[in-house]
Amino acid sequence: MTTALVIGAGPAGLMAADVLAAAGLSVTLADAMPSPGRKFLMAGKSGLNLTKDQDLPGFLAAYGPRAPALDAALRDFGPDAAMAWARGLGQPVFTGSSGRVFPAAMKASPLLRAWLRRLGGLSVALQTRWRWQGWQDGACLFGTPDGPQTIRADVTILALGGASWARLGSDGAWAALLGGQTAPFLPANMGFAVGWSRHMARHFGHPVKGVALTCGTVRLRAEFVISARGIEGGGIYAHARAMREGAALVIDLLPDQPLAALTAKLARMAPGDSVANRLRRLGLDPVRTALAQEWARPLPTDPNRLAALLKSLTVRHAGPRPLDEAISTAGGLRWDALDGYRLTHHPATYAAGEMLDWEAPTGGYLITACLATGRAAARQALAEL
Repeated sequence: MTTALVIGAGPAGLMAADVLAAAGLSVTLADAMPSPGRKFLMAGKSGLNLTKDQDLPGFLAAYGPRAPALDAALRDFGPDAAMAWARGLGQPVFTGSSGRVFPAAMKASPLLRAWLRRLGGLSVALQTRWRWQGWQDGACLFGTPDGPQTIRADVTILALGGASWARLGSDGAWAALLGGQTAPFLPANMGFAVGWSRHMARHFGHPVKGVALTCGTVRLRAEFVISARGIEGGGIYAHARAMREGAALVIDLLPDQPLAALTAKLARMAPGDSVANRLRRLGLDPVRTALAQEWARPLPTDPNRLAALLKSLTVRHAGPRPLDEAISTAGGLRWDALDGYRLTHHPATYAAGEMLDWEAPTGGYLITACLATGRAAARQALAEL
């Protein structure tokens, strides 16, 4: 019987094991953690965002420049396919007002349980606490609670994850075993560090609403959160790649008020009014007022300068938060080390998921791409057997 080994039991590895087992292969699924899908479960604690219900060109554009193999995988398994896949596991889905798609249960655990039941029905053998340690005489070597183990399979698929949230299994340690074939890991979808003044402490944990964020040529109406460590949340993650690469983030604190109208309002206010009172009369809440005071001290009293500042407040930050705090990572196994999804230097060995060098924003793009690449790697392996 043809044998397959899948290393890594996140979404990409589970999908690869599913495809291979459904094709009749005898599949062993190995994972370093005590149980499968730990980062997947963490992603679903507050609502598992499976995909984004949008037209395919718009969906693909969210990934930016992408390798042909990734493009082909996403075209073959895009938003519609991801929703159909979840329904096929008995998990109905719904689309929120932003186009984000969630399981009706709003958690990952029911979907994961259903998936593992299906894999069990296909006789997939799950081995936990098996940490991959490279190759030995052509076989895959593992460190296990029972000592070293080796498996020689007809097909091997690596789905070892990125390099963030190490406590959930994605520690990027595998990169040392593929030296010379990887791009450096970088944080993606991460917060940015800010050394706040003392007066900001009362705003920690508060969302910043009613703003527009511009970075480079991209402007978005989005929220973010002030934390003791800096700024984070959807509006920041959407611009994180450009910010990481050095682009300035600018906030429009009053996006519904044109600059000319705002200047005129300020000019009509009493000259003796304090700046704080002027901001309050403009409709700024305490959180937005605090940001203006933090990043533009002292606030100007001249109506033209104050209006311009409120419409274009430059964020001062100290760079990305540490790699392990990032939701996802960029970098990893380079596409030029692959033929499609097959490693050029290791026969019958393929790779999938976040360990590959691609990047996407939050909003369902991450999980869909992990599923799509796991499926694509398995299908290529079957075709090349």
